[in-house]
Amino acid sequence: MPDRARLIGINHVALEVSDLRAALDLYRRLFAFELRGYSRRMAFLEMGDQFLALSEGRSQGPDDDRHFGLVVDDEEAVRAAVAEAGLEHSRSLGGGVRFRDPWGNNFEVVGYRRIQFDRTPGVKRMLGIEDLEKGEDARREIADKGMA
Repeated sequence: MPDRARLIGINHVALEVSDLRAALDLYRRLFAFELRGYSRRMAFLEMGDQFLALSEGRSQGPDDDRHFGLVVDDEEAVRAAVAEAGLEHSRSLGGGVRFRDPWGNNFEVVGYRRIQFDRTPGVKRMLGIEDLEKGEDARREIADKGMA
């Protein structure tokens, strides 16, 4: 069998929206972020060493089970913001927040304390989350995989 490349992370997720300005307005009500870049039809939402790319021109229907996961410092703040924005939402199997934006993109948002991946000190400093620590379940998962 030929050598294969090992998956080691996600650089970005690209989403299509039909109205870039409206999407940025909504996402700013849901999340705190800086723009990495912006053009007439694209915007790049900074997440340290990763980003969320928004592209104007959604052509497909809404996503059902297909979704992507975002990690935040405070999932309860997202739950409240999603409710305030009038978006239908639910609790995910892992306890996070599931919602679909007006363009059909299906989000699952979970708190950093509950997930395995860890941010480097430099990225944590850039994001202003130096004091954000993992919860006990995440620490146990990390240790069980020998990543501690």
